[in-house]
Amino acid sequence: MKPLYYFIGAALSILLSIYVFIFGRGVNHELIAIFIGLWAPTIISLGIFNTLLGILDEMCCAHKRIEGRQTGDDNR
Repeated sequence: MKPLYYFIGAALSILLSIYVFIFGRGVNHELIAIFIGLWAPTIISLGIFNTLLGILDEMCCAHKRIEGRQTGDDNR
């Protein structure tokens, strides 16, 4: 997924949390709003993790290509 989607998801989580905190009518609406708000850092962390996995994959592919050129196992 694109990093923009993670930031949009985190922003929606924060906005929903604020809405529930201010306009909530339930017994524990403050606690529910805090729980919803805690999802924002989780969503951002997931986006960072996926980005780092993509970078790792690219580095591994580049490393295999370099090793192939050095050993003469170039498959073209």
